[in-house]
Amino acid sequence: MATLYSAVRDFRAGKTGFFALPRPRPTTAPGKEAAREAIIELRKEGYSATEISEALAGTDTPLNRTGVAEVIHEEGFARMWPRPIEARGAARRAHPPRAEVLDFAAMPERQESKMAGLLLCVPELVALGFESLVEKAGYPGTSVIPAHSYVLSLLALKLTQTRRVSHVDDLAADPGAALFASLVALPKTTALTTYSYRLSHARQQGFLAALGAAMLEANLIADRGGDLDLDFHAIMHYGEDVALEKHYVPKRSQRTRSVLSFFAQDASTRTIVYANADLTKANQANEVLEFSKHWRTLTGEWPKLLVMDQKVTTHAVLGELDALGIGFITLRMRSPSLNRHIAGIPAQRWHKVRLDREGAYRTPEVVDEEVAITNYPGTVRQLVVRGLGREEPTVIITNRRNSTTKLVIERYASRMTIEQRLAESIRSFGIDALCGAVPLNVDLDVVLSVLAGAVCASLRRRLTGYHGAVPDTIQRRFLSTGGVIVNGGDTVTVRLKRRTYSPVLRQADLPEVRVPWWGGRRLRFEFD
Repeated sequence: MATLYSAVRDFRAGKTGFFALPRPRPTTAPGKEAAREAIIELRKEGYSATEISEALAGTDTPLNRTGVAEVIHEEGFARMWPRPIEARGAARRAHPPRAEVLDFAAMPERQESKMAGLLLCVPELVALGFESLVEKAGYPGTSVIPAHSYVLSLLALKLTQTRRVSHVDDLAADPGAALFASLVALPKTTALTTYSYRLSHARQQGFLAALGAAMLEANLIADRGGDLDLDFHAIMHYGEDVALEKHYVPKRSQRTRSVLSFFAQDASTRTIVYANADLTKANQANEVLEFSKHWRTLTGEWPKLLVMDQKVTTHAVLGELDALGIGFITLRMRSPSLNRHIAGIPAQRWHKVRLDREGAYRTPEVVDEEVAITNYPGTVRQLVVRGLGREEPTVIITNRRNSTTKLVIERYASRMTIEQRLAESIRSFGIDALCGAVPLNVDLDVVLSVLAGAVCASLRRRLTGYHGAVPDTIQRRFLSTGGVIVNGGDTVTVRLKRRTYSPVLRQADLPEVRVPWWGGRRLRFEFD
């Protein structure tokens, strides 16, 4: 209403009118007029619009192809297709170098790279035993490109915020990106997009098992007992005629063709530790059990506590978790009978709980009770909580009967951090940029996002003041740094250019490491 009052006031004061005439548009384009004479002369000599635009590029009157075509049309000339490159007398465009294993003996002594900062991730990959991870997963290679180079090429796209594999040309020929993968140049789009077709879900599982063990050893997963957050994320597909099931996509607030993916996060370090996109509606409820088996493979024990949204699994599966001794905290799905039960709770049964949180809603009212729910054996603990800022009370169910009411409420509230981690992965690693209409493509994509997140988490521990930094901050301030790569035979030196955040790198504990996929050559860093 304030906008309307302001408009009425200005109208009455004569400062504006509701039926003002449209502003006059320019009748001429100075750039086109300046180049018009040259365009006409070149067109009379038989040049097409594309050729004229190229000819004007180095003059005082440059003009794009669209502007040139408009001048040609205005002057009454007929349309002309560009001539072959040989007929123009121009040099043929150089093809990018072929992707093949890097020969360090033939590698130039000094190379400029826009992606030199990407090599900051190499010591973290060495510490995680990257080559061993690829070997344990059984990822295949070809006669030209080994398996670890394929995986590193895809990982380079993640770490440089290259959203889609089809954009690989943006960094394929960069010496830093190529050296990262131990190749002359990164493979082309077709080679990378079809690589996942050679894989099976079992290989992704093998890779995650090996990666999880490495993350435990590197303390990237702080709690071996398994206090974990779980969530689903639907990755929308934008094409047509795809054999994908429909899932609810929150970003679009609708059910649409998408790939359902599952993620697990270590609650202590808030690091994504597991992902799976090989899911269907028929098996999605059992993914909680599959992840529990994965965790037992890693640690030898079932998870201690799984915290999840109510849509992650069913009451029957919650009963199976309880039978295995796995704790859970989740929400209960609402029903008319549950709403009637809440409405009928006497006032004297509500008691206040003080939560350790900032802002409002620190003293909600709670009813703590034992209830029976559909398809769950026995009874389950139910907390009905009101005063959390929602219109309707929140209903939490758990099998953790020895935990205090305050602890259960606060622990479920902390589950929201997994949604933040997924948002960061979408922004930093392009998880929502669906690479194909086949879930197997996406399965590899989300697994590599887990690896990229682990690499960034490992690197930020070396950077003073960045222990809590999100991945895209690490990418923007450090991994996108340019520099010079110096080939010294047994040692490769990366001399990073001076930037605002260079002092952080100078103070960082960046080790000099031997890189197995470089034939054991050393990597060291210097700074301008």
